[in-house]
Formats: sequence, structure tokens, C-alpha cells
Amino acid sequence: GGGGEQSADASAVPLALSGPPSPREGRGRDRRSGVPGWLVRPWLLIQMAVQSGLSSSTVAACTFSVVSSVSIVVVNKFLISTLGYKYVTTLTSWHMLATALFLHLMRGRIFEPKAVETKPLMQFALLNGFSIGFLNLSLGFNSVGFYQMTKLAIIPFTVIVQTSFYNKFFSTKVKMSLWLLLAGVGIATVTDMQLNPTGCIMSGLAIVTTCISQIWTNTMQKQLGVTSTQLLYKSSPIMFLTLLCMGIPLDFYLTGSSPFSYEYHSEVVVVIIMTCLIAIAVNFSTFLVIGKCDAVTYQVLGHLKTCLVLIFGFTLLRNEATSRNLLGIGVAVVGMIAYAHYENQEKQAAKETLPTTNADSGNGSGGSGKL
Repeated sequence: GGGGEQSADASAVPLALSGPPSPREGRGRDRRSGVPGWLVRPWLLIQMAVQSGLSSSTVAACTFSVVSSVSIVVVNKFLISTLGYKYVTTLTSWHMLATALFLHLMRGRIFEPKAVETKPLMQFALLNGFSIGFLNLSLGFNSVGFYQMTKLAIIPFTVIVQTSFYNKFFSTKVKMSLWLLLAGVGIATVTDMQLNPTGCIMSGLAIVTTCISQIWTNTMQKQLGVTSTQLLYKSSPIMFLTLLCMGIPLDFYLTGSSPFSYEYHSEVVVVIIMTCLIAIAVNFSTFLVIGKCDAVTYQVLGHLKTCLVLIFGFTLLRNEATSRNLLGIGVAVVGMIAYAHYENQEKQAAKETLPTTNADSGNGSGGSGKL
């Protein structure tokens, strides 16, 4: 699911919410609009996606996912770093509660509920909850640099799993573009690498559970014959209870205090409500994107989100941008563009060969026209 965007990432992205004016201010702006160039470039990805033949609904879903994810990271960062609310797993459980309540109110209006088998639904929801818990434990036991490496490792592990168990083929060009993307994000975000045995175990569990849960988000929609919204409607209450049961002891272990002992003044309550509202969009778009695309594409979007958060800090919050940051973001964007191009190129080629294959099959089997 999309809980990783709402929990551990918020405290891992190096985004300051205040700082001295940058000496670079006023440079690198789009000549026609006056908007900083770093804010213009990400939209080139969307423009290229439309021109290369992706459906408008897929482009809209990806855009919605990126915008909502970046928004929640920024707001969570303010809640955690500035207001001192450190209970990220419990906070994520409230995000799921808000999502469940919203979908309950919207059932019959924006979607029709559909019955889902209990056993696979429970497995799916529990795995999503555990993946968020392990990501938070990974950040709690490791340095921020090693946590970022954990996030980077999810893509190659997902490629291995999909190749080995789901018969998905990744061409050399797609693999190379993914490695370029990972190298860029690593250069931009990984600053330290402190290892310890417990942290390594937590990171390994986080990689495995996150990878499988995101693959299942795609495959279960097809296997169970449900839409992304129907699956989220059925699983969000279970994920809420899972995260709540995990969150209270987990947050106490990581912070030394309980979320129920925190003094909830009005500003904190308002920001928490704001994150819950944004989380509805994050969870909805996460299931939508993974259903329309796949787990690897969703992870690529996640790294685009990381780059955009860094860019947000450099341009709007006047954080100091080092040459390493800028180099890493540039390399990552090139990798994202290459991945989008080659992935879509292969999908278009597969669509073009499918009618011919069907026709040949039909002629050889009495005109059934089925593979």
C-alpha cells in the first residue's frame, strides 16, 4: 500500500522548514513564466508520457500520486520535526482510519462495494501493515543513509521477484534505466552508512514485505476481479486495526513515550487532520497507480517524489543545495525519463503484436481467436 509515504519517509527526507536565504535565489528560472526551473522540469515527464501513448487516466493517476505523496511528506515533516509529534506508525493508523471512513461514506456514490474472500484479504491487509511497521523500525534502528539504501533496494528486489515468480520480463534497457535512477537517488540522498545487525534484519524484512505487498496490490485486483477502490475499501479497516495495534507499542519503543501521553494542542490537531485528509488521496492514488501500472513503476514514482521533495526544499524553502544533491537529482531524472520511455515502448510493441498472434491462433484452432 501507500503507508510508506505517510510514515517513515516523512522523517527520513532531509527537508528543513526554515533556513537562511540561498545565494542561488533568482537563478535557474523559466524565462517565460518566471517559475524556478526545477519546478518546471518534472512536468516534462508527464508531457512525455502523454506524447508516448500512455492513457490519460494512467497519466492522471501517476500525477495525482506524486502530488499527494509530496504534499503529505512536507506536512508530515512539519508535524514531526517542528511540532515534535514523533508517533509515525500511530499517525499512519489514523490515516488508514480516515481512508476507511471516507470510503464508507462514498460507497454507492463513487464506487460499488464488492465481496472479497476473507483469507486473501486478511493476508494482504496484514502484510501491508507489517511492511509499514518494518520500514519504521528500519529507520529507528539505522542511520538515515542506510534507510535510504533500504528504500533503493526495493526496486531490484521487486524485479527479481517478478522475474522469478510472476514471469515478468524486464529488458536490458529498462534494467539499465532503473540502475541509473537508483544511482542518482543514492548520490542525492545517501550521506552516511552506519550498520548494525538488528537494523539490517529490520531493513531486510522491510524490503521483502514492501515488495510483496505492492506486487499483491496489483495482482489481487486482477485475481479477485475488483477495482483499486473496492480493494482499498475492504482492506483499509483491517490495515487500520493492524497499524494501531502495532503502532502504540512500536512508537513507545522508538520514542520512549506513548501517543496518548502527548499534549494535543490545537495546532497539532489541525495538522494531524490535514495529514489525514491528504492521506486519503495518497492511499487512493497508490492503489490506483499500482493497479494500472505495476510495483516497479510505483517505486519509480516514489523516487520521483523524493527528488521533488528535495527540489521543494532548495527552491521554496531556500535550503542549501550541494553539487552532490544537484548531480544526483539530475542523474535520477534522466533514469526516470529513460525508464518511462523504454517501458512504454515495450508495452506499445506488445500491443502491436497481440492482434497478429490472436489472428494466427484463431486460424489454427477453428476460428476461436483465443490464446
